[in-house]
Amino acid sequence: MTSELLERALVEEATKKSGLIWVEAVPHTGAHPQVAPARALWHVWHEGAACVVGDGPGEQPLAGLTHGGEAVVTVRSKDKGGRIVTWPARVVELPPGSPEWEAAVAELKGKRLNAPDGEDMPERWRRECRVLRLEPRGATLPLPSDSQAAPPPPSPAVTRRPIPAALPRLLRRKRR
Repeated sequence: MTSELLERALVEEATKKSGLIWVEAVPHTGAHPQVAPARALWHVWHEGAACVVGDGPGEQPLAGLTHGGEAVVTVRSKDKGGRIVTWPARVVELPPGSPEWEAAVAELKGKRLNAPDGEDMPERWRRECRVLRLEPRGATLPLPSDSQAAPPPPSPAVTRRPIPAALPRLLRRKRR
């Protein structure tokens, strides 16, 4: 019982203090499981869960997170950036306009940086976004032993090209 309380306290304190959490949706067992990579999400800790808003224009993507689904949340240290704790979560989508949604949005609104619409933000979230609660469940998970770094996704924005033949001459000229 004591270790459960300590784990719960660790999850809550680490998540409250961290500016970002890494969230990975756990795929549903079925014919076509959708696996989304872990994403860094800004959040707010509210009433025992991490609350996030997204999936609307100009907001963070919540790919793979569905109501009733599961996720794995990794919390990093705010000052050092290293992993502190990893915990399993149940995903709950809050219905727009419900008392729970209103309370979560009031907290999220204070943490949202650079919002294009200021005071109208909650109304836009009601129309265009989803607000999710990531509720801790079960014991914390062991931290991975590897770096978990993934190669960047393919992109046409490539910088690996041969240097121009004249560049070494131009650089030598600048030194003089």
